[in-house]
Parts: sequence; structure tokens; C-alpha cells
Amino acid sequence: MTSRTLVKQLAAQPDGPVSVSGWVETVRDQKKVQFVILRDESGAVQLVHPRTDIEEPGADPLATSISALTHGTFLTVTGELKHDERVKLGGLEVKIGDIEVAAPALDIPIAEDSSIDKRLDWRFIDLRRPEQNLVFRVQTTFLHALRSWWVENDFIEIHTPKLMASASESRAELFEVEYFETKAYLAQSPQFFKQMAQPAGFGKVFEVAPAFRADPSFTSRHATEFISVDAEMSWVDSHEDVMAMHEQLLVAGLTAVAEKHGAEIEAAFGIQVTVPSTPFPRIPLAEAHSILESRGYTVPRADGDLDPEGERRLAEYVKEQYGHEFVFVTDYATGIRPFYHMRHADDPTLTNSYDLLFNGVEISTGAQREHRVDVLVAQAEEKGLDPEELGFYLDFFRYGVPPHGGFGMGLNRVTMLLLHQPSIREVTYLFRGPNRLTP
Repeated sequence: MTSRTLVKQLAAQPDGPVSVSGWVETVRDQKKVQFVILRDESGAVQLVHPRTDIEEPGADPLATSISALTHGTFLTVTGELKHDERVKLGGLEVKIGDIEVAAPALDIPIAEDSSIDKRLDWRFIDLRRPEQNLVFRVQTTFLHALRSWWVENDFIEIHTPKLMASASESRAELFEVEYFETKAYLAQSPQFFKQMAQPAGFGKVFEVAPAFRADPSFTSRHATEFISVDAEMSWVDSHEDVMAMHEQLLVAGLTAVAEKHGAEIEAAFGIQVTVPSTPFPRIPLAEAHSILESRGYTVPRADGDLDPEGERRLAEYVKEQYGHEFVFVTDYATGIRPFYHMRHADDPTLTNSYDLLFNGVEISTGAQREHRVDVLVAQAEEKGLDPEELGFYLDFFRYGVPPHGGFGMGLNRVTMLLLHQPSIREVTYLFRGPNRLTP
């Protein structure tokens, strides 16, 4: 592997010989001196070459090579590192001794003011932007912190199949694929399989993996393929136990992001990462509607769920009253929850469930699951489902299963809201939507 020094390591290096590699961001080809801004995955550095062909054009081969460099060209430079506080970019520069071009670049087809669709067409170039690099470093730190918290708390990581013989939730949002002599479906959720770990005696499990929804939505928050962050655990008394686990997990993730990237995020996006206090505010759905109506907004949905505007306004209220970016909306009506959500012992019209809002947008749904097979069958039939088609799932509950619950959370939504980005497209490595299957 090529020996090179990362840009971020240069500040700790003494003046002297150095080799750096990256891509050309800008070239300033002046009469007496040439400057090149070279960027790698860790940052940018200024390269300098005092010209020796001022009196005799063409007599300086290195100057000729620098003049021919195009934006985006990948190269390696060997030269002399010099610390100089007058240099605005990092207080250091590298005097070019030699340039080795690894791969020249054509004219870049996108610019800073290109539309998001145009930038997504050329995503591999768009990802070179420093703020995009930071997005995925933040996401890496966040996920590592979640995994560390789970492992430290004795959770088992599982990997569930993404090819399924039947629907896990809504058949209307399934992608159907050919599967030898039959049909298969892309998994909308690991819901059934993470529940299967409970009668298996795993106790506590988690998964971070793709999920697929055949949802023809073009909003800033929807995608047809996304990364789902899921957890499920045994021996819960109610959805309160799930919420307690969920908020501790998020605090661990956001603490890690704030500590490692807080200054970078503030410099790149102009925002401060806030580590939330616990417990997060909890507001029953019926109370949420009352709050919104008292503030002049009636949710137009007929099913009783919150709409995006209602979520946004409720978040404003929570920010004013609690100074919090998160809120659990709890106790959803049975009509807008899946058949496998457990119902209140004292009010069968409500479920032991919640949605978690972050900065005014839903990022997660969680619940205590119904573990009594006779109740599950009755609730499935009540929803118009055929228990025969749910046979493999219902079998999980016929041979002993503890009370359990969990959640599913969209990683890309969390990242979008954490960094205050306008669209999930900005924080998805390669976005998939109803009209995008490439690159």
C-alpha cells in the first residue's frame, strides 16, 4: 500500500519531506507562483510551487504539469512540509517537489448550485464535498455507539433475511420478486424475525439492515430502500420499558457524536449537537390532539393519527415547554396500529405503543407486542387478516414466549434531523425512490 500522510496528520509532523495523496480541488496558476488545494478523506492542504519559467516560458516542466491539472484529478505529491501561520488553510503548506498523477479527471459535471437530482446523478462526485464526508463519519460514530451500548447491555446482533415468503406488515407496500418457481417479497421490516428470537430464548436482540417499502412517496423523508435500526427484548412490563431502552440508546449515540464531531458539525452546518436529557417527554396521542387544537390546529386525518404538520407543531410545543428535541407520542388507537401490538389492559381501544418524534419528524415506532396466541389470532381476524396466512408467525407463540417489545427506527431520518438537512437524499449514500434506481 502506498505510504502517505493524511492531511489531518500534517499538523503534528515536523517540517521536512512528506508525501500526500488526494484529489485536486482548485488550482491558482499565477505568474510567479502556483497554488493547488489538494483534498483527501481527512481534509485539505495548500500546495505551492514558485515558478522558474517566468523569463523563459516552458522551461519549468513542473509548472507545466501543474497548469494542466484539472479539478478532480487524483494525484500524489512529494515535497517539503512547512508550518507557516500566515497560511489560512491549516497554517501549513507543502512545497511541491514532484507530482505523480494517478488518474486525471474530465470537467466535473456538477457544481455547488446544482439541483439535488443532478447531484444524485453524479453521487460519487457529490460525495467528495467535505460536508458529505462528515455526514457519513457522523453516521459511523452514531452506529458504533449504538452497537457498543447494545453489546454492553447484553444484546445479541442478528441478521434476518430480506427475502420473505409473505408480508411482514402491509401487503400494499411489498416489492414482489421472482424466486425460482414461486414469488418472494423484499422485507419491509425484520419485525416477525426479531420477535422469533424471543421464543428462541435470545432475550435481547438488535439489527441494523436494509428494509424495503413499495411506497410511491416523493417527500423529503421517504425512500423505497432505507436502513432500519431495530431492537427487541424479552420480559417487558409495558411499552415504557421499550421507551426507556430507546432513549438510553439515543443518548449514547448522540453523546458519541457530540464528543467526536461537535466542533466539525458546528463549522460545517452551523448547528450544535444537543445530548438530550432523560426521560424524554411522553404525550399520549389524545392529549397531543388536544394540545394542537388549543394552539389552533386540527389534524385533518380521518384515522386519528398525526400528520406531518401536526408532528411539527407538537415538536414546537415540546421545545417551548420542555426544551427538548424528542417526544414520545404514546397510546395509539388500535385502528391505526398493527394487529400484533398489545392493547391496554383497562382500555382495549388503545395500544401499548408509541411513535418517537425528533425535531418534528417521526423517526421510530415501538410497542409492547401481544404474546398470547389466542389474542393474536382474534386481533388479526379483527384486522381482516387470515390466520392461515400467518401460520409461521403464529407458531412462534404456540410453544412459549415471554412478554416482549421493541422498536424500528430509520437511520437516515435520524441523520437528516440531527444535521438539519432538508432531505433524506442528502444523508443516504445512494438514494432509492420511486423514480431512482441509479447510480
